[in-house]
Amino acid sequence: MDLFSLKDKVAVVTGALGLLGKQHCFALSAAGASIVVCDLDEKKCDEFAKQLPVKSIGAAADITNTVSVRKLRKKILKEFGRIDILVNNAAINDKFESPLAAKEFTRFENYPIELWQKSLDVNLTGTFLCSQILGTEMAIRKTGSIINIASTYGIVAPDQSLYKNENGEQVFYKTASYPVTKGGVIAFTKFLASYWGEEGVRVNSLTPGGVENMQNDFFIKNYSQKTPLKRMAKPTDYIGALVFLASDASLYMTGANLVVDGGFTIC
Repeated sequence: MDLFSLKDKVAVVTGALGLLGKQHCFALSAAGASIVVCDLDEKKCDEFAKQLPVKSIGAAADITNTVSVRKLRKKILKEFGRIDILVNNAAINDKFESPLAAKEFTRFENYPIELWQKSLDVNLTGTFLCSQILGTEMAIRKTGSIINIASTYGIVAPDQSLYKNENGEQVFYKTASYPVTKGGVIAFTKFLASYWGEEGVRVNSLTPGGVENMQNDFFIKNYSQKTPLKRMAKPTDYIGALVFLASDASLYMTGANLVVDGGFTIC
């Protein structure tokens, strides 16, 4: 079991205050790693870092901004002197103020270019910048693990019928930006794994399935019926896979996409 130990390792988790981000932090710290809790709110990052069992710090950063990510790197190296693990978890998903707006603007014909660009900036450019600026430290030291959080919608197209209510009414549509950016994350993972392979940096993606989080009852039912395990994921369902990818237990694994989706993408 020593293969799964992350003792004396330093792990950076972006989007760390989100539903899965917090679980990523708990999992890696439970395995022994010090965590850099990275999100937009410095105070909240600091508060959450204090809850972790291993010495950890909070660090605010705008992952779409080169200067901000460079400041993040400087802070990490000043505090710990190294970066061993990077979890590119930060991402955005479209949200709308009202059901009427959601139904109108999620239609591909009406989807705003501003929302498309924002998804590209966070989901793809953010992953690129953090990998480039923080991952380079790993390449210099000839060791490290980068884990890019992808999505089932990076593998298969959205099933729009999941978003129909009990009356068969289309409540909203899954937009183009999320699957396109998550598909890009998987492609970027393969590129970087090939590029940095000789430098000892492993790069893999983790594809989670949908997590139950107070969605509408009709959606939970629709999603569960489409999944062989007949349920949505719990936030804790990915901690084992994450620690595996971060640790020496996956030492000969790079460029892979580890799918943990309850079988959603096989149907």
